[in-house]
Amino acid sequence: MLENLTSSFGSILDRFRGKGKLSEADIEEGMREVRRALLEADVHFKVAKDFSQQVGKTLLAESRLKGVSGAQQVVGAFHQELTNLMKSDAPALPANPGHPMVLLLAGLQGAGKTTTAAKLGLWLRQRQNRRVLLAACDLQRPGAVDQLVTLGKQLEIDVHAEDPTQPGVDPVGVAKRALAAAKKGNYDALIIDSAGRLHIDDDLMDEIGAVHKATKPDGTYLVLDAMTGQDAVESAQSFSAALDLHAVILTKIDGDARGGAALSVRQVTGKPIAFLGVGEKPSDLEEFDAERVAGRILDMGDVVGLVEKAQEAFDEEQDVMDYQRMMSGKLTMQDLLDQFKMVKKMGSMKKLMGMMPGMGKMSGLMESVDDSQFGRMEAIILSMTPAERLHPEILDGKRRRRIARGSGVEVSDVNRLYKSFQQMQKQMKSMQKMLSGGRSKKRLLKQMGAGGKLPNMPGYKQN
Repeated sequence: MLENLTSSFGSILDRFRGKGKLSEADIEEGMREVRRALLEADVHFKVAKDFSQQVGKTLLAESRLKGVSGAQQVVGAFHQELTNLMKSDAPALPANPGHPMVLLLAGLQGAGKTTTAAKLGLWLRQRQNRRVLLAACDLQRPGAVDQLVTLGKQLEIDVHAEDPTQPGVDPVGVAKRALAAAKKGNYDALIIDSAGRLHIDDDLMDEIGAVHKATKPDGTYLVLDAMTGQDAVESAQSFSAALDLHAVILTKIDGDARGGAALSVRQVTGKPIAFLGVGEKPSDLEEFDAERVAGRILDMGDVVGLVEKAQEAFDEEQDVMDYQRMMSGKLTMQDLLDQFKMVKKMGSMKKLMGMMPGMGKMSGLMESVDDSQFGRMEAIILSMTPAERLHPEILDGKRRRRIARGSGVEVSDVNRLYKSFQQMQKQMKSMQKMLSGGRSKKRLLKQMGAGGKLPNMPGYKQN
C-alpha cells in the first residue's frame, strides 16, 4: 500500500545517506522534495506545506547533535511527524457504549460500506468476542440487502433484513426494528449499513440524519474510498459538517499507491482514522495505528503486524509439526501442506513481504513473488496418497506421472517440488548439526545459502 509515497520518500532519504552533518541548504532542498512528493501523492496542499515545514524545523534543531548521522536524523524526524500527522488519542470504538453498542456506517455509494459492515462485525466477534447483529438499511442500491445477507451467512453473523419492495419498509423503520431485535436478542453490537449516493445531496443527508436520530448510535463512522484521494477528503469535510462523526474507516487502502487520503483526512477534518480496509477478504480489516503505518510508508516495515497475522493464523488445536522432528530432517509433504495452509490464512505473500523492513527497495523480488505457485504446489501435494505424503521417498516415475495428471501440472513441476523438498530436508539437518556442534552463525549462514542467495524456495520465481 502507498507504494508511490514509499518510493518517493525512499529517494529523498537516500539523499541524506552518508552525511555526517546536515547543512541548512541540505535541509531546505530536501524539504522541497518532500512537498513535491506529498503533492504528487494527492496529499492536501496545506497538509503538505505544514508537514515539510515541521520536519525542516525539527532537522534544523537537531543538526548539531553529535553521534547521530544525517540519515538517522531525517528518518527519525519523518517517522515522528508522519505519526503526529495521522495519530489520535480517540479509541477506535466508542469509549462508553450502551448495550447493544450501536455503530452507524455512512458514506457515498461505492465506498464499500456494506462489505465494511460485515468486516467490522467479524472483527468485533474475533477481537472483542462480541455477538453482532447487522442491519441492512441500504434500500437505495439494488442488491445491497441481499449482499449483506449473503456476507452474514458466509461469516455466520446474524442480519436483520427486510424486503425493500414491500410497502412501509423504509430505512428508518428497518433501523428501529433492527435495534429492537438487537435489544431483545441480547446482542452486544448492532452495525447499521446505511444507503449512499453517487454524490452528496440533501436526500442523502436527510436520510442518514433520520436514521441517526432514530437509533442514537454510540458511534457514527464515515466510510471513505482511499483510492479517491482528495475527493475522499472533501467528502469527509461535508459529512463531518452534517453528522457527529466518531471516526473514519478508509477502504481499499491496499489499492491506493498514493496515500493522499490517509495522510490528509485526520488533519483536514479533525476526525481520526479508526480502521483500514487492507484487502478483499472478510478478515482484511485492521485497527489503525499511526506509528505502524508511518513505519510502512518509510519502508521500515510492520513487524508487529506481521507477528499478529501469524498469531491469528496459528491454531493451537491443530497438530503442529514437531520442532525436533523437523530439525532432524524428518520433514514430510504433509508438514509442508500444513505450512502452506497456515501461510494462506495470513494473506498473500506479496502483502506479507511488504510488511518486512526494506522490502520497498526490493521491487524485483516483490514482483517475482507469485501466490499462484503455492496453489499449484498445494494441488500437487493433495494429489498424493496419505502414504506418499508421509514417505515422499517412494515417489517413483509412475507415481509422479499420476500426481501430475491429478493436479493438472507437468511432471517437471512435481519433480521441481520434490527437489525443493529435499533441499529443505538437507538444510534442516545442516542447521541441527551446526547448532548442536556450537558452530558460528557465519558458518551456518554460509551453509544455508551460497553467496547469500536465496535457495529455490516455493513461491519464488527465479528470473
